[in-house]
Amino acid sequence: MIVEGSEAGTAVPARLMGRSFGAETLAVVREQVRLAQPANRAEVARRVCVALQWRSPGGSYQLMSARVALLRLHRRGLIALPAPRSRGNNENRCLGLLRPMAPTPPPVQCRVDQLRGLKVECVCGREAARRYRQLLQQYHYLGYSATAGAQLRYLITAEEGVLGVIGFGAAAWKVQARDSWVGWSPAQRQARLHLIVNNTRFLLVPWVRCTNLGSKVLGLCARRLGTDFRQRYGYAPVLLETFVEQARFTGGVYRAANWQCVGQTQGRGRNSTSHAPSLPRKAVWLYPLERDGRAILRAGRPG
Repeated sequence: MIVEGSEAGTAVPARLMGRSFGAETLAVVREQVRLAQPANRAEVARRVCVALQWRSPGGSYQLMSARVALLRLHRRGLIALPAPRSRGNNENRCLGLLRPMAPTPPPVQCRVDQLRGLKVECVCGREAARRYRQLLQQYHYLGYSATAGAQLRYLITAEEGVLGVIGFGAAAWKVQARDSWVGWSPAQRQARLHLIVNNTRFLLVPWVRCTNLGSKVLGLCARRLGTDFRQRYGYAPVLLETFVEQARFTGGVYRAANWQCVGQTQGRGRNSTSHAPSLPRKAVWLYPLERDGRAILRAGRPG
């Protein structure tokens, strides 16, 4: 059961990784590439974060997001990054995705209250990360793709074994239905978008058939996401979002977990700057983690 949610061209992007960009910022990036010593990509990312003060809301430098942004600029021909020092890790990761999994476990068919020790576990360590990637690659229709920015990934487990995975990451920059529901201005959105977290992947493996398991998992995540985000990133989100492809899914699992459908996307993609639809339209589902979440998104936390 699957549940939702080549670079080219030489134009300087107006936004990059959810941040304002432009020619002046590009000039700063090029200068940091020139000055980096040692001349490697990690040092370039570190210098760019310091020069542009690319920090998370928790105050730490966003090194991974910077590396993704730099790679995009490099692929567009706007900067020339040093050659990567090693391709081994990426190659091994890809091989791990393609390696056949163990034989399919026995079917799990029961009521959700009959599962023993149901929980969601943060993905920590190489083996858990491999398992997360592998399950998505083999059983999710979108497969696995690496993401940058604040994110949390969980394995859904019980004594019966691993039942699925669920992942959360950065919110979409602009979604008319969501933004109308929040009622914020563009400036408020730019200042507090990090307080929204996107349920980017949700997979229950095909040999598991447990009524109401999906909504139960969403409830478990909602109860712990704030604490997990605060421990890892220094702040807690106030709203969850997801996007359900309507031609494939009804969104019933979100409805059962008390999420609210507030409209649909316009088919332009997460970071699109074009007005022409290029993707399937998706239903927009939201779940406030705090009772006054909308007020916080508009005006910030009191005090």
